[in-house]
Amino acid sequence: HWIVGSGPFRPPPPPPLHLPHPLPGVSASGMGLRLSQKFVFLIFLSGLVTLCFGALFFLPDSVRLKRLFLSKTEIQPVTAGSRSENDVTVKRPKEQEQRGLTPAKGDAGTKPKVIRNPPAPHEETDGGRAQEELTLSRSKAESGSERVTSTDPHSVSDTFNFKKFHRCLLKPPLGRDNGKPADPTTNERREKVKEMMKFAWDNYKTYAWGKNELRPLTKNGHIGNMFGELWIGGPNKDALGIYYIVWLENGEASLFEVNIRYVGGLLAAYYLTGEELYKNKALELGEKLLPAFNTPTGIPRGVINLGSGTSWSWGWASAGSSILAEFGTLHLEFVHLTELSNNPIYTEKVMNIRKLLNKIEKPHGLYPNFLSPVSGNWVQHHVSIGGLGDSFYEYLIKSYLMSDKTDEEAKDMYYSALQAIEANLVQKSPGGLTYVAEWRGGILDHKMGHLACFSGGMIGIGADDGEPEKRQHYLDLAAEITHTCHESYTRSDTKLGPEAFRFDSGAEATANRLSDRYYILRPEVIESYMYMWRLTHDPKYREWGWEAVEALERYCRVESGFSGIRDVYSMTVSHDNMQQSFFLSETLKYLYLLFSDDDLLSLEDWVFNTEAHPLPIIRKSCLLDDTTQEKMVSE
Repeated sequence: HWIVGSGPFRPPPPPPLHLPHPLPGVSASGMGLRLSQKFVFLIFLSGLVTLCFGALFFLPDSVRLKRLFLSKTEIQPVTAGSRSENDVTVKRPKEQEQRGLTPAKGDAGTKPKVIRNPPAPHEETDGGRAQEELTLSRSKAESGSERVTSTDPHSVSDTFNFKKFHRCLLKPPLGRDNGKPADPTTNERREKVKEMMKFAWDNYKTYAWGKNELRPLTKNGHIGNMFGELWIGGPNKDALGIYYIVWLENGEASLFEVNIRYVGGLLAAYYLTGEELYKNKALELGEKLLPAFNTPTGIPRGVINLGSGTSWSWGWASAGSSILAEFGTLHLEFVHLTELSNNPIYTEKVMNIRKLLNKIEKPHGLYPNFLSPVSGNWVQHHVSIGGLGDSFYEYLIKSYLMSDKTDEEAKDMYYSALQAIEANLVQKSPGGLTYVAEWRGGILDHKMGHLACFSGGMIGIGADDGEPEKRQHYLDLAAEITHTCHESYTRSDTKLGPEAFRFDSGAEATANRLSDRYYILRPEVIESYMYMWRLTHDPKYREWGWEAVEALERYCRVESGFSGIRDVYSMTVSHDNMQQSFFLSETLKYLYLLFSDDDLLSLEDWVFNTEAHPLPIIRKSCLLDDTTQEKMVSE
């Protein structure tokens, strides 16, 4: 028993231990161990303690344990002798706190709740685990609690003029007649996709409200253990998949208000609705992203605790490295955070990443997937435009397009990377299929993942801005890659594509490993169909999209939602009982856009981030001109 008092409490000494006979190795004068035995015992004990604590930091799911032993600053690396130049001192004007952008100290009710758990390197499904961890995932960055440096009293969100922004759009966001196509068959298909969206959403709302995903077979929600969701004010799905372009045109905004994923989703919500809530939440979350950048190089770590600001790398990432598709997929959102806040720190963070990537040597001009945030060196020479690398390349060309084609550095980096990809990764199969292989230390792995199939659309949207003599070549390359990805669908029994397909051992665009045969409602192939349709208006892309709709309806639709399947080569379907959040946000959204007129979220005004959230092109000259006239096109 311990007694609480004014002075220290010392328990009485234990009674002496009496043994009837001496023990081997014990001195005659008492029970003490010999000096050599004590030394061996201490070595053993210290080794055991080191092993236990070392294991703590190398386990992939040791977040909760880390919180027990680490303060919020202990794993933030600082350069010797002084504070890191990347550290951020943040101050907030009082008026921002009064508007609710900063939660009051101790007010846990206003903090976003985050669901996040590290993915294994071979798995990229969306899911999550409730509590306060958040990652800079394939597409995004989320972060800890830090305040933005701002001594300028005008550096507040009210400087952004929403009405002026809308005057700078060339077309209304919903286009002419809400993007309804004139062709009756196409419109019928569009309405079918809309029905699929509503069916998926209604079942999620009925059975899984507040969870990450719907389990449609068992009719319950799923928290998951992979890429989770960010909760802000209510249950969260990738609900931007069914948002403005489908629901708000019918005045059903209430379906959208509490279902936002990531900073990009908040930004898109604001730009499409003008609701200050979304802007304020985006800025609030943006501030919480910043501590992840407090590394010697400014390269952010992959995971951050929103409450403490502590960040760390994935347990499975080589040597504590950061992932190319994570730290390289921030530019679009961070530039818009600067636009809305008039605070340059967000743009400075991503430009620092770009500066480092430009400076370091790249093997054969390629960007490996793992980079040390401490040394700024590549950790492994594994290159892929699929998982772990994909959206980095996408954000280079999209940064250029979003800047109204003024960001020449992004353009140069993109075309240099594309040239290296063509020279080292792009291959032609014996059957004439163009694919993009992976590169492992100079050795090609003739595999292409479903995730890499976004590259057809990426290369397509950048074709017109390449060197004049190569523009048609890029458009042809985009079409060839998209065709190969379509072949991966048509060569399966279900007409849905596998997670990865190979081009070796006689295989072409097929999965010869059981572990690659599943389909989890992924969007990348359909994403390329949508872009290629808008770029070429070749009717085959709409036909391919409709083939996918029919396959989804036949093999993935169940009584209470849509489910992935475990083997696309088996007509006897085995469902995985998971309606992924990106199915609504991306797969169905891209299908809806594919069967809509091009002026619905026109590519002249909007750039889609990697989660398919539309962000507007920034027309600086228009936004700065107080005499800007109405530019919306009305017919």
